[in-house]
Amino acid sequence: MTEIILVRHGQTAWNVTEVFRGRIDIELDETGMKQAELLAEYLSHRKLEVVYSSPLRRAAQTAEAIARHHGLTMEISPGLNDIDFGEWQGLSHEEVRIKYSELYSAWMTTPHRLRLPSGESLDEVRQRAVALVNEVVEKHEGAIVLVSHRVANKLLICALLGLDNSHFWDIRFDTCGLTTFEFADGRFVLAEHNNTSFLESLRQTPLSDF
Repeated sequence: MTEIILVRHGQTAWNVTEVFRGRIDIELDETGMKQAELLAEYLSHRKLEVVYSSPLRRAAQTAEAIARHHGLTMEISPGLNDIDFGEWQGLSHEEVRIKYSELYSAWMTTPHRLRLPSGESLDEVRQRAVALVNEVVEKHEGAIVLVSHRVANKLLICALLGLDNSHFWDIRFDTCGLTTFEFADGRFVLAEHNNTSFLESLRQTPLSDF
């Protein structure tokens, strides 16, 4: 049996201040680095075969912490990259709500029908992320860690459960959370979702879904 362990990167300053990140390459903040280390320790008792990461530093820093505990070399995959938020990147939640009011409303209600201005659609993100999952389950057995972003992870969960992208807002995925699927006989089975139990020592109130 193969396990797919989906991980969202640790916290960044822009998660806290609710700034659209996308392809802007910001690093983990101090809390995010602590989260990554706690996650790495939590996974240290499990035998991991490979750790893949988005090319962006916030994901790579999280993946490096996990790989280091297992003596593995992290592998970068563009398929795990964050959505390209286009013109929204670097803008706050409130700035986008005011400047792009109609598109923002669509994002909050029917994101599966929206192409972000100068950016990507959810379908495009889903296609490249699913292509990577199909590739890695062909190449590896055992536990495979994929470190990515909120949007890509939500879309992978939808895809592996056979749901369409209209369910995007029905899924919560916190910073440094992990979701595990078991894969056998061509079927993905959800085994755990958004596990953040290992972060309890930080005594944080969860951030909003952003």
